[in-house]
Amino acid sequence: MGYRTGQTLKLALAVAAMLLAQGAAFAEPMRNGFDLAGALVPVEEILQGGPPKDGIPAIDRPTFVNAREARNLPPEDMVLAIFRNGIAKAYPIRILNWHEVVNDLFGAENIVVTFCPLCGSGVAFEAKAGGRNLQFGVSGLLYNSDVLLYDRETQSLWSQIRAQAVAGPLKTASLTAVPLAHTTWRDWRARHPESLVLTQKTGIARDYDRDPYAGYEKSAELIFPVRFRAEGFHPKERVLGVVLEGKAKAYPFVELAKAAGEFVDTVSGRSVRIRYSREHQSAEAFDAKGQPLVATTLFWFAWAAFHPETEVYRAARAKGGK
Repeated sequence: MGYRTGQTLKLALAVAAMLLAQGAAFAEPMRNGFDLAGALVPVEEILQGGPPKDGIPAIDRPTFVNAREARNLPPEDMVLAIFRNGIAKAYPIRILNWHEVVNDLFGAENIVVTFCPLCGSGVAFEAKAGGRNLQFGVSGLLYNSDVLLYDRETQSLWSQIRAQAVAGPLKTASLTAVPLAHTTWRDWRARHPESLVLTQKTGIARDYDRDPYAGYEKSAELIFPVRFRAEGFHPKERVLGVVLEGKAKAYPFVELAKAAGEFVDTVSGRSVRIRYSREHQSAEAFDAKGQPLVATTLFWFAWAAFHPETEVYRAARAKGGK
């Protein structure tokens, strides 16, 4: 009886261990307090960036001054800038480096302005999905080195560059991006002298005169891995990325510098006017009627990681500036 009892106990323990292992394998994965079960992207590629959830604090009550009062903002500083509903606003990168998300209003419209320092990507969205307005924060998680935002209403995780919820109750939902300029303060102020400017009065103690990512954009190294690593350009080469009807095209600044400052190109059979400024290190895209298109300035590695099938503009192959 003792032998059989011992064997039975060993078998029971083995079965229990197997069931526990299976349970662990199928348990809902959690990271930084977010449920990643059924994520649209591989869970093992969702990485912790270091800070916990909200360790990088979003700006929820932004304060602004008129352009003429923004005396402490150097003209050569880069800003993300939006003109919408008759309102012009600029968001200095020196502030966004520390916060990454600004929940704002343009009139009665909720807009969220986002910036990922690791990808150099600035994107603004209509802050609504699933028929409701949303407020966003920084999850502390990354996918393809890009910030994963989260909405406070449902705790869903959103990929900034994909503009899509990749985990949580709103999974598969998309955000609508709005056109913005990624340019110098001097350039934006000249275009919109009435612009408002985000101030450093965020209510959060940060040294906005210090760049926490100093030297990163000149290095060929990535802090976090990406699914697809493209060659052809320096990983941190700035590109203007355009997607029309599912077709992606990248305009590397190093190629734009060889071409005319303004030219017409074709993306997915549609005419696109590209404007590039060497002085302001900025590029923008417009449709055939001169209306701004949604386009993102970011590092080459990040664009290619999310758009591995992207077309690439090459000035040497262009004819007549196209």
